[in-house]
Amino acid sequence: MRILHSTILGKGKPLLILHGYFGMSDNWKSLGMQFAKNYEVHLIDQRNHGRSFHSDDFDYELLVEDLYNYIQYHNLQNVILLGHSMGGKVAMLFAVTFPELIAKLIVADISPRAYKPHHQQILEALNEVNFSIHNSRKKVEEVLRIYIKEEGIIQFLLKNVYWKEKGKLDYRFNLQSLTVNNAEVGEALPSFTHFEGDTLFLKGENSNYITTKDVPLISAHFPNAKIVTVKNAGHWLHAENPTQFYSEVVRFLAKKENWHNYS
Repeated sequence: MRILHSTILGKGKPLLILHGYFGMSDNWKSLGMQFAKNYEVHLIDQRNHGRSFHSDDFDYELLVEDLYNYIQYHNLQNVILLGHSMGGKVAMLFAVTFPELIAKLIVADISPRAYKPHHQQILEALNEVNFSIHNSRKKVEEVLRIYIKEEGIIQFLLKNVYWKEKGKLDYRFNLQSLTVNNAEVGEALPSFTHFEGDTLFLKGENSNYITTKDVPLISAHFPNAKIVTVKNAGHWLHAENPTQFYSEVVRFLAKKENWHNYS
């Protein structure tokens, strides 16, 4: 059994953080250090990402199984689960599958609905890089800039470029598997699944990943969910407005019996 790689910070109630597509646990280090003041924070690399194992197989059921194995391996109970984007989909599916293991659920800028594949341009750019020729970070960046115009996305992807060996760059993620299985990332949460526990959805003000049309679906799956908007932020709301993101999460986690009065 292969166990996901993680960085564990702090002590207290376990708070597990799941990154998004093409991401890794390192993206959450700054916020993780803040949360670690009060919680045992697990910054997790999901399969085919970061320093975790690579596999040809990649879908949400497998990602949930990986997380279950991780929780059992570390003997964790009553965990707080926070997931962003793809990580949010994993968190939602895990919560409806293993509700007895979850104390509270936090979903960052993703809905339970299906999303059409929309990473083709990024995948095309990444696949155009030939590390035999593009043997410096600058050369890799030049290739990405041909296809991608958003500076934030370019820098986000470049964080995954590392020296695999002397003189040889590579991606930390498993590009081949992510390319083949790209359609899996947009899969919807299965119908008629529910998690009755306290749930917080955080939506980026400038993001269209969660819209007003998603509210009934969120309520159907998560009857005790609240949706809060993070101001001046898009899909990467935790990076674009970490101050409000942190305060909303801490506020949510502090709520107990009067959670339904959260506003």
